[in-house]
Amino acid sequence: MVAANLKSETMKLMDKRTAVEAEMNTIIDHLCQPGGPGLSGNLLDFEGFPRQDIDIPSIRAERQRLAVLRNDHKEITEKINENIQVLHSARLASRSPSVKDSGNSASNNQNSSVDGVVASASSHNVLLKDASNSMDLDAIVSIPFAVVDEIADGSPTAEDGLQLGDQIIKFGSVEYQVGINLLQRLATEAQANQGCATPVIVLRQGAPINLTVTPRTWQDRSLLGCSFRIL
Repeated sequence: MVAANLKSETMKLMDKRTAVEAEMNTIIDHLCQPGGPGLSGNLLDFEGFPRQDIDIPSIRAERQRLAVLRNDHKEITEKINENIQVLHSARLASRSPSVKDSGNSASNNQNSSVDGVVASASSHNVLLKDASNSMDLDAIVSIPFAVVDEIADGSPTAEDGLQLGDQIIKFGSVEYQVGINLLQRLATEAQANQGCATPVIVLRQGAPINLTVTPRTWQDRSLLGCSFRIL
């Protein structure tokens, strides 16, 4: 019952964070539109007078609101991370077979994890699912470990459907692990799969997406044409 309540709380927090992100994006788009002052651009003209081409009070209010939203986003994410760790610990405890039934129960536990990605530690997002995508007590915690923060036009990843802001849950055989250089692992995986269709699972606007990306040579020296930021 506690796990179910915690999962419900986590999903509500994720919905709240999604709303915060949407408002942040709206403000950023408005501030960064052509002719806009940007997130930190000067509100004075070259003579030191207030610019006449922009609504300075409105811009200051939006910048202040964006700062508040960023703090809210950080607090929500930290709470989600705490819940993830508790849920994952409970999941591992429930999967630990006893001495009496270590044979069959261990086998069943292994089979039940085939359709999910199990990982530990914190992240910026969490996907709760099982083989049937229901939100029951047997849910599996899947943790994105990187976000796509740049994609070049005409690159392999752009053509194969990867989008800016996609959060990587699994790229080929690479998924979240503690104590390894995940950026290096992604680069190595791309090189090892050059010319081969590579399954990728991403979290896009809170929903899991299955993609196939083929690392390949193109006009740039990289095989993917994108960059990742570890979460």
